[in-house]
Amino acid sequence: MSSAEPTGQTGPAVREPGRAPRTAAPAAPPLPGLAESARGLADATTTSTALVADALARIEATQPTLNAFRHLRTEAALAEAAEADRRLAAGERLPLLGVPVAVKDDTDVAGLPTHFGCDGELPPAVSDSEAVRRLRAAGAVVVGKTNSCELGQWPFTEGPAFGATRNPWNTAHTPGGSSGGSAAAVAAGLVPAALGSDGAGSVRIPAAWTHLVGIKPQRGRISVHPHSDAFQGLTVNGPLARTVADAALLLDAVAGTHPEDFHRPPAVRAADAARRDPGRLRIALAWRPPLTLTGAGPDPEVRRAVAALAETLARLGHHVEEARPRYGLIGLAFVPRATVGIAEFAARHPEPALLDPRTRSALRTGTRLGGRVVRAARAREVRQHRRIGALFDSYDVLLTPTTAAPPPRIGTFDRLGAWRTDVTMAAACPYAWPWNVLGWPGVNVPAGFTRSGLPVGAQLLGPSRSEERLIALAAQLEDDLRWYEHRPPV
Repeated sequence: MSSAEPTGQTGPAVREPGRAPRTAAPAAPPLPGLAESARGLADATTTSTALVADALARIEATQPTLNAFRHLRTEAALAEAAEADRRLAAGERLPLLGVPVAVKDDTDVAGLPTHFGCDGELPPAVSDSEAVRRLRAAGAVVVGKTNSCELGQWPFTEGPAFGATRNPWNTAHTPGGSSGGSAAAVAAGLVPAALGSDGAGSVRIPAAWTHLVGIKPQRGRISVHPHSDAFQGLTVNGPLARTVADAALLLDAVAGTHPEDFHRPPAVRAADAARRDPGRLRIALAWRPPLTLTGAGPDPEVRRAVAALAETLARLGHHVEEARPRYGLIGLAFVPRATVGIAEFAARHPEPALLDPRTRSALRTGTRLGGRVVRAARAREVRQHRRIGALFDSYDVLLTPTTAAPPPRIGTFDRLGAWRTDVTMAAACPYAWPWNVLGWPGVNVPAGFTRSGLPVGAQLLGPSRSEERLIALAAQLEDDLRWYEHRPPV
């Protein structure tokens, strides 16, 4: 499988159905990917100082248009890059030594506040989260923290605390959420890769809407410490990158548990999986989402793109057929867990009056659904594993659209109340959240573009601890489709 990405194409302005437009003028040289950056540093063909300074300059230049970052670590990152160069010159080698990366603003970075999309003054974190500690142990330089919607609730990254984060493919549209800042930063080439988090699709949705690979790993694969069980077990951390190899490299770098973590799956070798042939797989294609009471199905352009991806899988030798997972009433387990999780985070905010009215509504709901209700919701998980997992007696992988709709325009959710926001969100994004209830892995892969040039994605979903199979399959698709050759205009 390919582990390097060729230079982006240029040429006359052309827009083909389902393909990204190519620009007439040559673009600025692309920032190298994660694996390419690591190789360049190890081979001494570049320096950490140069890579980090370039990333910071790109971030500063695009803040007025994309607004991907909430906090930058300019001075600290440059100092860490200089130290990385000294270590490299002395012969030290680590997987990401000197490579710039970004993390989402729900992740503690010592010395910076963890606003998690909220307004108000918060104290700086006194220590790194476990994921950031592991990033630093791998040698990475964290250049800053990317924007998230308030407490990660919505598939858009907008709010009064920081404005609107915009999609580099079309700045009139959202990059998705809640890891929208991380997705926009990677898609625009501001950083080679970034961490996000996924509690209802918050890595996979923005990956789909910005033409990226986004991995939601098995629950516990990447520690969420200092939280032992974030959002009642729904939320995991995961990488966003332009290639499967880069996403796998980042996953390997941050994977592992903290002594206080509840969930402790056995280790995987993601980077090795990205170089492995997946074999001939049985793939179930599911169009029908779980019950959301919205009647949502895929937009015709989303359906066209995912159907074309299914045809590619069949051409590559896999057996693909339509099937229906037995989701049941899984939403009855999701809602208490999600709202109780929001209530737990919202209760920590020092100025609750500054929270979005929709957040305060979720806080009230979550408070009512705590205790016995949320415990009963979590107790259903074993039965849900059996019912939905029965699909994998007949199939190896489940393929679905990642979202039902292309990325909405900025401001679509403005002035909507809590109920209308939830309904609109469920109609656009009905496919991702069941895998958070189950705690199982999924990978978004780019599925193409709408006729107006907006990215859409498809999910490769598996049973418990199946990351390596999903990553190998995603890498095989990437070798064939070469989605990394298409870059946004911004």
